[in-house]
Amino acid sequence: MEESERREFERLNFLSLDVAKAWRVKELFAEFWTRRDKRSARSFFGHWFKEAMATGLSTVKKVAAMLKRRLGNILSYFDSFLTNAAAEGFNSKIESIKSNARGFRNFENYRTSILFFCGDLDLLPDTKPSYSPANS
Repeated sequence: MEESERREFERLNFLSLDVAKAWRVKELFAEFWTRRDKRSARSFFGHWFKEAMATGLSTVKKVAAMLKRRLGNILSYFDSFLTNAAAEGFNSKIESIKSNARGFRNFENYRTSILFFCGDLDLLPDTKPSYSPANS
């Protein structure tokens, strides 16, 4: 956040608004991904979990409990620092294609649409002449 945004955030946080509490906990969790190893991440999560539970917000507490139950899986990120974000992005794009089409008549049309929108195609026309006047 920029300095002016940070000051405004602190002002809102001082008001103890529920949305400010939830936002603070969300922003704090972003630091989880900057840890260097599992041990550090697990320790950070423990502190974050206490903060989340202290908000008294049932929705935040529910999410914090769900993350705690899945902590082992989440910590596996620190084994390789890789995520499946790219695959999830493709899956989301494919679901959007499927939804926007309201169904396809056959699988080949579905496949073609996926390749068209997700295939990173270069659709610019070839501007090079197909023949050379010198060779005519």
